Amino acid sequence: MFLDFFLLLRQHALPVTLPEYLTLLAALRSDVGGTSIDDFYFLSKTALVKHEQHLDLFDRLFGEYVARKQSPLPDSLPTVPPDWLRDALDAQLTDEERASMQDSGGLDALWQRLRELLDEQNGRHEGGSKWIGTGGTSPFGANGANEQGFKMNPGDGSPPERGNRTAAKIWEQRAYKNLDDSIELNTRNLKMALRRLRILTREGIEDELDIDGTIDGTSRNAGYLDIKMQPSRKNRVKVLILFDVGGSMDEHIELCSHLFSAARYQFKHLEFMYFHNCVYETLWRDNSRRKERIPTWEVLHKYNKDYKVIFVGDAAMSPYEITTPKGSVEHFNEEAGIVWLNRFKAQYPHLVWLNPNVAAYWTYTQSTKLIREWSGDRMFPLTLHGLEQAMKCLKNPKITFVP
Repeated sequence: MFLDFFLLLRQHALPVTLPEYLTLLAALRSDVGGTSIDDFYFLSKTALVKHEQHLDLFDRLFGEYVARKQSPLPDSLPTVPPDWLRDALDAQLTDEERASMQDSGGLDALWQRLRELLDEQNGRHEGGSKWIGTGGTSPFGANGANEQGFKMNPGDGSPPERGNRTAAKIWEQRAYKNLDDSIELNTRNLKMALRRLRILTREGIEDELDIDGTIDGTSRNAGYLDIKMQPSRKNRVKVLILFDVGGSMDEHIELCSHLFSAARYQFKHLEFMYFHNCVYETLWRDNSRRKERIPTWEVLHKYNKDYKVIFVGDAAMSPYEITTPKGSVEHFNEEAGIVWLNRFKAQYPHLVWLNPNVAAYWTYTQSTKLIREWSGDRMFPLTLHGLEQAMKCLKNPKITFVP
């Protein structure tokens, strides 16, 4: 039962285990949830999803599963209403609803009119007062305003509802899209991912209560209160971010702005500068005044190896801009870009490159492969998972990214 649903989740790398699947089946047998498709959605999500980053993927796969299970409408209806329909209407309709149906000619008349419309109608219809469709005032269809006649199931497997109250399917609303670890990030997600780089140390005056030390000291002092104080923990990590600007990076301006905003919020010791395509002999702080440049040698001398360096760029350029002197598209650089990159690599052991392009496309750009090889596979995609891995790499350079 629902084995195909379980296998669909596994095929798309959603980490669902066999015990969780058996738990879902046990819950279904014990009638924990209801019998509608919405009840099954909430129950299966609770039983099978362990991490918030998988919620959006689950919603997409659930929608795919439901779409597969939808039954096509028959080409024609029986001549007379089936007995199960009569019995269901007798059990469920109120006296007022029965009277309303009689005003429309009764069940047999409505059934014949429905058969005629199915034979005449060739496509989907929305609104209006005649055809079978959605909205409108026709006696037949879904989400309409007519209380007389048949409310047709809109096709999601859930019980039909009256009037305009039927909501969009929950799994199609993509409410958890921002939590997916494969999407590009917004400022909130960036802040959470960047927190992994924080290095908290205790320095300065003792202005914070040490609860553990106080409890320990009091217990050793025959019950007399022995208050212990300690310095507050502060984030001492130092970060230098170098942003690629212009050219193909223009389409990533919004994402880089989110990254910069989150980084300024997260790190007290943050320095940032700009370059175009590849690092050469100068950098700049204000992209609107690029003539006010800072010698790259000055940057290397000013910021010591304690700084964590983050390059942000798509690494998409002519290979000559990296490997050849005078290969820059903006000026005649005396030394090749790779020479300056190697100086950064020698100066800063904790270094990563964040690429806003999809990792699957990196192999199609020669310059991207060169930069990735130079970084020692420390190029990470600018997604939630990629940024989290990059922050771990800045603490442990042995961590690399494998698409």
